Amino acid sequence: MAAVPLIHICDACKSYDAGRSFAVHKANLSVAEGAFVALVGTSGSGKTTLLKFINRLVQQDSGSVAVAGRETLSSDVLSLRRSIGYVFQNAGLFPHMSVAENIGITPDLLGWPAERITSRVAELLELLELPRGYASRYPATLSGGERQRAAVARAIAAYPRIVLMDEPFGALDPLTRDTIGATYRKLHDQFGFTTLMVTHDVQEAILLADQIAVMKSGRVLAQDTPRRLILENSIPDVSALISVPRRQAEQIRAAIDSRNEGNAHG
Repeated sequence: MAAVPLIHICDACKSYDAGRSFAVHKANLSVAEGAFVALVGTSGSGKTTLLKFINRLVQQDSGSVAVAGRETLSSDVLSLRRSIGYVFQNAGLFPHMSVAENIGITPDLLGWPAERITSRVAELLELLELPRGYASRYPATLSGGERQRAAVARAIAAYPRIVLMDEPFGALDPLTRDTIGATYRKLHDQFGFTTLMVTHDVQEAILLADQIAVMKSGRVLAQDTPRRLILENSIPDVSALISVPRRQAEQIRAAIDSRNEGNAHG
């Protein structure tokens, strides 16, 4: 018997104009525990709305959304959100709070003792390659890349089972984006997170994710591994979106092969 996916979305719909149009329309998505899945699609395809169904930042009008086999609409919304890490596009750090306070906010809400929070903050600064002295600094004093590293640290501080990422690296320069993306992928593997990431960057999705779900007009057109979507997909809209320049092909193939080999031996 196949394992029940950790995240399961079935025929989910969302309209913001009483059904005249749909941001998400009968969308289906399954994410296995431990998987890294990227949601890609053109602007307005419904990616972020679908992502926000999972922690009820947006509630679907119909269809079902389940986490660990339980319908999210029947879950306590605060408990649900505190159990799921969330990384916003522009970091979303609280400007009046220090980096340490930002990172420790969920553990604090969960009632962790102060010494445990302090220890966890120090650990996460090291894991995200930020100097320990940054704990007392405020977001306005950090670079964009540093703020995003702190945002990732905040999202994973309380050991969430699931991490949701909404264009987490899209506002960064390419080098910084690639570096932080690779750092997060290592943390995903190290801690066994289940990650769902919205991105407009198809190359980023191919390099980081185990699977890619392609959206258009509120629907998930296809969900599969990067290799199969590139080499075996027969849906024209999917092929048009995930096509990549020839000069990038070898880099992408090497990254996929390396990750697959690592997973086989891990």
